[in-house]
Amino acid sequence: MMKIQTLKVEGMSCSHCVHSIEGALKNIGVEGKVDLANGSVQVQYDETKASLETIKKTIEEQGYEVE
Repeated sequence: MMKIQTLKVEGMSCSHCVHSIEGALKNIGVEGKVDLANGSVQVQYDETKASLETIKKTIEEQGYEVE
């Protein structure tokens, strides 16, 4: 079952940030859509393949802070 969640993410400011986060999420099988204007990332994921904690950790490993 697919879930959709919007996460507040601090520290994103440019297209490099977008590619960094979306690429890292894709590597763990999660579809991510970064919204720089709102400082958020909308993720669509299968709970059986990736937990919300794993998604947050993946974004944080790219150097951003997830609220």
